[in-house]
Amino acid sequence: MTDLPADFSPEAPAPETVVPETVVPETVVPEAQYSAISPLLAAHLSGTPLSAAQLAQLLAWELADPRRAAAWGITPANGEAQLQERLHWLQALVPHHRSLPLPPAPMERYLELYWRLWLPLALTLKQARDQLSAPLIQGVLGGQGTGKTTLTLILRHLLGVMGYKAVGLSIDDIYKTYADRQLLMQADPRLRWRGPPGTHDIDLGLATLAQVRSAPREEAIALPRFDKSLHGGEGDRADPEWVQNVDILLFEGWFLGARPTDPTRFDQAPEPITTEADRQFARDMNAQLATYLPLWDCLDRLMVLCPADYRLSKQWRKDAEHQMKAQGKTGMSDATIDAFVDYFWRALHPELFIDPLKSDGEHVNLVVEIDRDRTPRAIYAPALAMI
Repeated sequence: MTDLPADFSPEAPAPETVVPETVVPETVVPEAQYSAISPLLAAHLSGTPLSAAQLAQLLAWELADPRRAAAWGITPANGEAQLQERLHWLQALVPHHRSLPLPPAPMERYLELYWRLWLPLALTLKQARDQLSAPLIQGVLGGQGTGKTTLTLILRHLLGVMGYKAVGLSIDDIYKTYADRQLLMQADPRLRWRGPPGTHDIDLGLATLAQVRSAPREEAIALPRFDKSLHGGEGDRADPEWVQNVDILLFEGWFLGARPTDPTRFDQAPEPITTEADRQFARDMNAQLATYLPLWDCLDRLMVLCPADYRLSKQWRKDAEHQMKAQGKTGMSDATIDAFVDYFWRALHPELFIDPLKSDGEHVNLVVEIDRDRTPRAIYAPALAMI
């Protein structure tokens, strides 16, 4: 594997760390993207009941995208009732909007995101939880810039308003301890930086998910936490967070749910897997990924957030760093970002490990493709999209 540039350091954020929204307002819908439904939703929020014709217009908009309609369970027969429920919760959630981790903007700027993604997704999780006798464990896979951390925070808030206790767990939280990663680095210097397969404590993850699923509601559960600031940015295990009465666990990570691929695919792998050393590293990470399958098997559901083109994530990161520098803050150089992202693409390349999940109806229940402006481009359930 080629060396990283001199200004690359372990103090740089891990790839699954989302750029703060105050730097990149990744969830603000551009004004040009406002749809015809926004005025209808605004009228509803103002207290003006929608007419039968306006409800029909909303339903027609939903059914115009068959894949999205199928993902949310919308049909011509049940559509009006489904949308009435969504309108009800939209009205109930608006007073809580300012509590969401979003850049300041008029409510109208967020209405389409509420309608297209946040609300139907929260309602889907609510319904899935109601069908279980134990907490729901929802996996969320999302790479750099896809907004997975922001989305999980929004879902926790919306579900809380609906009366469900949702908590978050990141794959970061189950990193091996600093001491264990030092030993790992001595055994395999290629794993100097945390993040790729092999740098996590899978047994800790399995024990945590088992406890979440089996503990009595009133019993306190320890969720592991990881502090990336310790040891000069190398990071280490922190005190756990104690929670109870959990209904839904949102478990997120940059390769969460990814599955091993045919090793022969690395013989003609995409860039930046170009040298034999790169290909061997990719093969080794692929083999290591198999050890995570018992953890993925604990998921009740898996959602995949992915750019329409995986290369967008690198540009998003550069845009964020440029904005930070423009504000007088410290930011990584473009060369450092290229090396930073390439390192993780050499470990688990999106074309080889993320793209296959977009059609994996067996393991993935929902795919949200993110457009260049960070708004949802497509929403679909792989199993239903193939029917």
